[in-house]
Amino acid sequence: MAAKSVKIKAQAKWVKIAVRKVRLMIDLIRGKSVNEAQSLLAFMPQKAAGVVADVLKAAVANARHNYKVDGDLFVSEAFADEATFAKRWQPVSRGRAHAIKKRSSHITVCVSHPGEEI
Repeated sequence: MAAKSVKIKAQAKWVKIAVRKVRLMIDLIRGKSVNEAQSLLAFMPQKAAGVVADVLKAAVANARHNYKVDGDLFVSEAFADEATFAKRWQPVSRGRAHAIKKRSSHITVCVSHPGEEI
């Protein structure tokens, strides 16, 4: 029985951007090669694309430096989880207030060789 490969991952925690926006970018790169994913994210105008690109770059650096992996890599897993949100209040008419949730997220990207299963 072959040994299960190690997850080579990178995380960005407490990123001040809503999970919904990050998941749109993550869905684009999941399952693609690292080079293709980086080029896709480089030309996206959204702020989330830049954040996800940084996490992907960190995952590749972890693979090369910590695990001495060279050659082709692909994005095996990518997901974003909700972090806690800051509660703020917006004053409105008649002395009332509406709640505003300033959302944040945790972003995780895992890379591996094309032949490996995680």
